Amino acid sequence: MSNLKPVYLLAGGRPRNPQTISPLLQAVFRESGKVSPTIAYVGTANDDSTAFFLFMATTLKGAGAGKIKHAVISSGKADLKKAQDILNSSDIVYISGGDVERGIQMLQEKNITDFLLELYRQGKPFFGLSAGSIMLAKEWIRWRDPDNDATAEIFPCLGIAPVICDTHGEQDGWEELQALLKLEQANVKGYGIASGTAIKVFPNGRIEVLGGAIHQFIHRGGRVERISDILPVSN
Repeated sequence: MSNLKPVYLLAGGRPRNPQTISPLLQAVFRESGKVSPTIAYVGTANDDSTAFFLFMATTLKGAGAGKIKHAVISSGKADLKKAQDILNSSDIVYISGGDVERGIQMLQEKNITDFLLELYRQGKPFFGLSAGSIMLAKEWIRWRDPDNDATAEIFPCLGIAPVICDTHGEQDGWEELQALLKLEQANVKGYGIASGTAIKVFPNGRIEVLGGAIHQFIHRGGRVERISDILPVSN
């Protein structure tokens, strides 16, 4: 257990730009102990879109990363052994944005989930952005019928970061996060990671805040309440 690294869950700027996201990425890169770390890119949440990859590769390199290697998983022709080799040899694993449920489903279908969990247990640093941050957390919500709230249900994510979170939900009052918490046990907390902020999640669930206030909710007394924001610690 001593090998476990903190996991960084980011919500990039909106619109995403280097001025907003670079300081957050640089904090992630320092965790690897490398000046210009090699990043393994996991893009199952966007079906391994080349456009997504090229955009994020430019952003990551602009923040100081070295090589960005695309571990292609989604395609029916994907070389999964090659993807695993990329993941294993990287300094950091990055989980990209897109659709949370699609991203998790694809990892499960291709039997990559356990491989990622084992890399984490061995001490590999992980970080995610937007939907990728939610994928790294414990759980998320889906609706079997989008027009019927009674069909809402929880589904498991990777659980590498032992928290519940949402990203970029500040404009709608964190509706999805609150809907998820309503289905959770009493006293379960959820974190709203606003655009341009991040949380550093330690293996025991403790968090540190980067970039700005993190919104915090709790399921209490049969309803979901917003409680005090968590602020970055001033140095």
